[in-house]
Amino acid sequence: MTLSPTGRRVGQNQVMTLFDDAIALTPDGENAVTAHTHPAWGNMVGPFGGITAATALAAVQAHPDAIGEPAALTVNFAGPLTEGPWRLRVRPVRTNRSNQHWLILGEQDGQTVLTGTALLALPHRGWEAQDAVMPVVDAPEAYPVAEIERTSEWLNRYRMRFVSGGLPGPTPTGDAESICWLSQTELRPWDHAAIAAAADASFPRIFLHTGMRAATGTVSMTTYFHDDAEVLAGTPEQLLLQAAASRFSEGMFDQHARLFAPDGRLVATSHQTVYYKVREP
Repeated sequence: MTLSPTGRRVGQNQVMTLFDDAIALTPDGENAVTAHTHPAWGNMVGPFGGITAATALAAVQAHPDAIGEPAALTVNFAGPLTEGPWRLRVRPVRTNRSNQHWLILGEQDGQTVLTGTALLALPHRGWEAQDAVMPVVDAPEAYPVAEIERTSEWLNRYRMRFVSGGLPGPTPTGDAESICWLSQTELRPWDHAAIAAAADASFPRIFLHTGMRAATGTVSMTTYFHDDAEVLAGTPEQLLLQAAASRFSEGMFDQHARLFAPDGRLVATSHQTVYYKVREP
């Protein structure tokens, strides 16, 4: 039996996408499921971190005790995933009236490859405000789809239309910020799992800042979801992805991103800590 973690119903005129295939889960004992890496989401080393995070979130959502909708997800990449099956164990550690807290553990070949936490919350309609301001940009059609060197398979899963920052190149920018319109290449509505993946779709900021393809790897990533499933399902395919960094030091840097809907609504916020190693000239 394959679990349907995101609650999407695949009807007669719909097909499972590569994304759905990549986060598919099968039961594997109490509080555990088995996932499989997917070649369509491969990165230079192992799978794209965003799809791993999405799979971890899907495991929580698929659990029969899950209550509410994703509000936050933290994934710590403890070790590299290799091609093949891997196991996720998830369990709720506390359920309150309005939220639910989860622990996540990922294992492969007897080794811990992932730890994490998730927060589910019951939607509460009330007063709302937004301080974050979407950058002033033109409509997506005003910018060409970037011609990206497909060094990793996951890059084929998105279309990027750069407003500023552009693609990493040999010339240092001295600034790690970029802004682009992002969409999925597959016709698939946005949901929390897809947002968890898209939040990791910006290139490592050190590539832009230095102009060098330094060795990098995300160590920890937290994503905050600001919309419920119903709102996400009606969100246009194009999201504005704004990414930047604060400091590069001691072999680590922070990277943060915001995803905006075209109407300026903040859909998600993400922060991650990234390992890097730059060869001295």
